[in-house]
Amino acid sequence: MAEEDNGCASIVVMGVAGCGKTSVGAALARQLKWPFVEGDAHHSAASIAKMQAGQPLTDEDRWGWLDRLGALLQAPGPVVLSCSALKRVYRDRLRQASPSLQFVFIDIDRSLALTRVTARASGHIFPASLVDSQFNTLESPVGEAGVMTVSAELSLDEQIASILAQRASLAAGASLAHPDPASKETRA
Repeated sequence: MAEEDNGCASIVVMGVAGCGKTSVGAALARQLKWPFVEGDAHHSAASIAKMQAGQPLTDEDRWGWLDRLGALLQAPGPVVLSCSALKRVYRDRLRQASPSLQFVFIDIDRSLALTRVTARASGHIFPASLVDSQFNTLESPVGEAGVMTVSAELSLDEQIASILAQRASLAAGASLAHPDPASKETRA
């Protein structure tokens, strides 16, 4: 199944516009030697046009997109996927496709996100006028199972190092919660 490759779960790099999902996701994928999937490339033409016109997407606009991303997560082998995944219901929809899915939440403040989105090339699908709507929609994933958090203010190298350390902690916690039956001592 897609979420497992030698016990490795696929990872969604998530957060509001401007947090660095693509940069962090691509760097993490290179580090893990996994494919990187740019979630924005899978939006419908209608959703892209809506965003470019400065209109925030609704839940209805996102369901088909999330389903397309979920199908990609079901392909063989783990991937790193960039996806805003702003609401718990969106993350849960992706988890339905890949139950052991992990998330990296890139935490950023509104001011820095606005600065970054404003500095993007004019052809980007997401205008700065929509940054506030991202923060209004965001339901923090902190505290959800399988979620790692990194600050957008860290360097890319620091973010990747933090993610790798958090993944190791998650894996250690999972192995403690589900010990290998072969390693249990037998009583005489």
